[in-house]
Amino acid sequence: MTSLATPAHRSAGTSYVERPSTRRLLTAAALAGPFFFTSVIAQMLTRDGFELRVHPISQLSTGDLGWIQMATFVVAGAGVIALAVARRRLVRDGTGRRLVPLFTGIFGAGLVLAGLFVMDPEYGFPAGTPEGPAVGMSWHSIVHSAAAATAFTALAGACIVLVVRSVRRRAIVPAVGNLVVAIILLLPMSSTEASLQIAFNGVVAFTWTTVHALRLRRLA
Repeated sequence: MTSLATPAHRSAGTSYVERPSTRRLLTAAALAGPFFFTSVIAQMLTRDGFELRVHPISQLSTGDLGWIQMATFVVAGAGVIALAVARRRLVRDGTGRRLVPLFTGIFGAGLVLAGLFVMDPEYGFPAGTPEGPAVGMSWHSIVHSAAAATAFTALAGACIVLVVRSVRRRAIVPAVGNLVVAIILLLPMSSTEASLQIAFNGVVAFTWTTVHALRLRRLA
């Protein structure tokens, strides 16, 4: 059953709607980023041959232990989808009430797809892989790359919508914060430091989802 939020949950002309399960969804969303990077850092420190300057995080999905990173992508993506569902429930008016959860959900779905379809082994990882790039790009690596690119672009889209929403509400700090996140995620990929840029983009993206989830949780 859906109930109207109390007046304390209203701000700047925006109304919110809460459901009993919404706080659980937002808790899962807030934990998605910390979970993702805890798993990634643990793998980086324990898997032979992995070097972040050379190998993107997605490369951890390859090899005998690749299932760990595959599951990490899927679980984190599910957490982001939970954020999209919770925001759709809570925010019922104002600019972007439909677009923000849509774009956020696409980001989450892209992470899930990136987990289900893995990159090709290359540049000496996992151990025993020849040095240098993979010879040809497999179909599953193409799906992975397309899913990841779509995911980050969608999150940038959500941030741009929130910039417009914040400007209309004269909320300067959220407007600037979302604009910075959007710009970072839309920057062209570096030809020499791509793996580091991908990792940084991931930190920015999951920081955004965590902060956004915690902010919404105060309204749920």
